[in-house]
Amino acid sequence: MKFVDEYRNSQVAEKYKIAIADTITQPWTVMEVCGGQTHSIVKYGIQELLPDSLTLLHGPGCPVCVTPLEQIDKAIAIAGLEKVIFCSFGDMLRVPGSETNLLTVKAKGGDVRIVYSPMDAIEIAQSCPDKQVVFFAIGFETTAPANAMAIRQTKLNKLRNLSFLISQVIVPPAIQSILESPNNKVDGFLAAGHVCTIMGYEEYEPIVKKYQIPIVVTGFEPMDILQGIYMCVRQLESGKVEVENQYSRSVKKEGNRTAKNIIQEVFEIVPRKWRGVGEIPASGLGLRKEYVDFDAENRFCLNIKFEEKPSPCISGLILQGIKKPRECPEFAISCTPENPLGATMVSSEGACAAYYRYQLTPK
Repeated sequence: MKFVDEYRNSQVAEKYKIAIADTITQPWTVMEVCGGQTHSIVKYGIQELLPDSLTLLHGPGCPVCVTPLEQIDKAIAIAGLEKVIFCSFGDMLRVPGSETNLLTVKAKGGDVRIVYSPMDAIEIAQSCPDKQVVFFAIGFETTAPANAMAIRQTKLNKLRNLSFLISQVIVPPAIQSILESPNNKVDGFLAAGHVCTIMGYEEYEPIVKKYQIPIVVTGFEPMDILQGIYMCVRQLESGKVEVENQYSRSVKKEGNRTAKNIIQEVFEIVPRKWRGVGEIPASGLGLRKEYVDFDAENRFCLNIKFEEKPSPCISGLILQGIKKPRECPEFAISCTPENPLGATMVSSEGACAAYYRYQLTPK
């Protein structure tokens, strides 16, 4: 397939395998930030191509996985109300809250609808003026422009029956949180190419300078990842520390200025909780005061008392790169895609889902 096959070429992969092996002289640990990269690594057996001295860790780059329990519980509470149409991307429906999930609310009669864009929620609100419509706005910087555009359009159209439950997070503070953790093992990062397509990579330069750690902006195909690993290892071995852009076919240093402008118009930086990780300062996006009327939490006056219960799920450790899915005693036993204990098994970008789908050995 044109523009795909060339990034999945086994002969080129072999060349990168040899180049990495010839370059590395000591143990290094590299973390890929994005769940899409994790799935490619597991699906194509990239770790198995690498020398034993090079370890890949899976980072927190799955927006479904890092949406906190409290936010899921708020979504469930809103979705269960009369005269509410709750709109969400499909992979959020099975993410467990503290007691249940959105799919169960739907099964019990709640009007929970799967949509493919926040603009779908606008159409639903316009066609159902007697209902309150809520869109679950989750994601990293990748989804922020579309969500911001929908929120601005809602205000311009004076749609009083549409609001947004915001759970937007941003990547650089999460990287800093990992680097400042006493459990940190990471020597270099593969940054998420789609996030950098929006935001560019200028904001990674202070991180590189402060922590003296290489960051390589990387795509999602096998050749992208192998080349990104090679570039990162080459920096580590030479003592060079900088931001490099492997994904130059999509990413510019300054990013997409139009997308960044709409994000800045609608959102402001706020602290945000990450599931299994805790609150990370300045790691989220919240609505500016000009748009606060469209905040679902304010509109529905949510005051949910949340108490996190003990769980055998170790997804928080997986999202921080401290553990891998196979190190969880419940993996593929009590925790499966049909009966997930945590979001990393539910999401299409979750590390546990990747291991279950591509590496599970039948017993």
